[in-house]
Amino acid sequence: QVQLVESGGGLVQAGGSLRLSCAASGRTFTSSAMAWFRQAPGKEREFVAVISARGGSTYYADSVKGRFTISRENAKNTVYLQMNSLKPEDTAVYYCAASWVTGTRITDYEYWGQGTQVTVSS
Repeated sequence: QVQLVESGGGLVQAGGSLRLSCAASGRTFTSSAMAWFRQAPGKEREFVAVISARGGSTYYADSVKGRFTISRENAKNTVYLQMNSLKPEDTAVYYCAASWVTGTRITDYEYWGQGTQVTVSS
């Protein structure tokens, strides 16, 4: 079992930065790939970024590549999403998720956090 709690969301102007954190509890964190997804109003949840269990591999959605960075600190059971050069279209609820596989599909992920709101004003 893995329990996930996101933090760090908020309101920021376009071009600004935010860092999201996801604190995990449970003994399986260091064995889990960790990902961020997001869901904008009226839209389906979409993949943002994933990092492998040991942090050696990362993968990003094209829409955030070069602007967002995913990282993890296994000693702190925490995964981060550094978001730079934010755009209004990045506005969404951001969710942290854990999986046994380093996947990009919603169905790859068994454990989810409650989400944190990110709003980017123009």
